[in-house]
Amino acid sequence: MVNPEQLLRDGMATLGLEVDARADHLLAYLELIERWNRVYNLTAIRGREAGVVRHLLDSLAVLPHLPSGRIADLGSGAGLPGIVFAIWAPERSVVLVESNMKKARFLRLVARELRLGRVEVQHTRAEALELEPPCEWLSARACASLADLL
Repeated sequence: MVNPEQLLRDGMATLGLEVDARADHLLAYLELIERWNRVYNLTAIRGREAGVVRHLLDSLAVLPHLPSGRIADLGSGAGLPGIVFAIWAPERSVVLVESNMKKARFLRLVARELRLGRVEVQHTRAEALELEPPCEWLSARACASLADLL
């Protein structure tokens, strides 16, 4: 059995990311997903190892290509990749856009429990979203086809 903590740290190193206390923060987030997944049906991915690879490392892989600026994560669901971005760069403003009330409630809980002060949760559909100030960047993961997003 692979140690999920070591799997995350090895994956971060492979991605060229600094392995520091943020790894512990990411694992605490994954623990919240696992704990609340039974209640809120946040993700079909089960198990700590799969969560490290398919949630955390998948989201972290984008970081070297992500410019600075405010970002909106459309169809945020369990908060991926938006929460990962907020943990990695707590000075960055991240707006999590989620139309499902239970998932939006979960996102607020995560922001509060992990003390992510620059995370804003918008319970709305992306089509109805109005942000002031606007975001420079958008992310979307498994929420719609590229044609629909455009």
